[in-house]
Amino acid sequence: MPEVGHAVVTGCSSGIGRAIAARLLAEGWRVTGLSRRETDLGDGFSWRQADLADSRSLTEAVEGLPAADAVVHAAGLQRTGRLGSLDASALQEMFAVHVAAASTLADALVPSMPDGGRIVLLGSRTAAGAAGKSHYAATKAALLGLARSWAKELAPRRITVNVVSPGPTDTPMLSDPARADVPPVSTPLGHLVGPDDVAALVGLLVGPHGASITGQDYVICAGASL
Repeated sequence: MPEVGHAVVTGCSSGIGRAIAARLLAEGWRVTGLSRRETDLGDGFSWRQADLADSRSLTEAVEGLPAADAVVHAAGLQRTGRLGSLDASALQEMFAVHVAAASTLADALVPSMPDGGRIVLLGSRTAAGAAGKSHYAATKAALLGLARSWAKELAPRRITVNVVSPGPTDTPMLSDPARADVPPVSTPLGHLVGPDDVAALVGLLVGPHGASITGQDYVICAGASL
């Protein structure tokens, strides 16, 4: 795999996805961003509209794309709820965006991905379990199963598959009213994770020094998991 190439990044309009797209562009990658809201990150960037909760919309968005050397699925949302007031539609929405979209992307793009390519899925420290976040945790935990399975399947092609799992991160999701009843935990290091910190780790995994790393889950949480 070349040191840089063509990367497809979901959720590029804000938060971690935008930081990842910007990081890869700065490193010389050509980036195709997929999101509902239009965004422009300058030279080397192209945008396609896609509703990550709609598999048909996502499939249509990636039709005709040049082969991807890297796929980063960063789009996400969080809905919280405690037992006795769980919302089945929220679970369906998160599963569609986190899990089904990852599957749709990989199924569409991996067959034409050059050997030595990279896949990174954005998970969450919450996948280990958190009160009031059972639905969110379940959908993020499912990404670990996808990644490990794909890592084994794609190893003969030297395509690596990893998960990056941030803890409380300074993004618009953190202040979303839909999660207001479960505030973020404090961190031992005394600060939130920065989107650029997550982007730097993703940059390592999709770059040349990520060639020997596959099937792993990297937690970046400012010590919240200690």
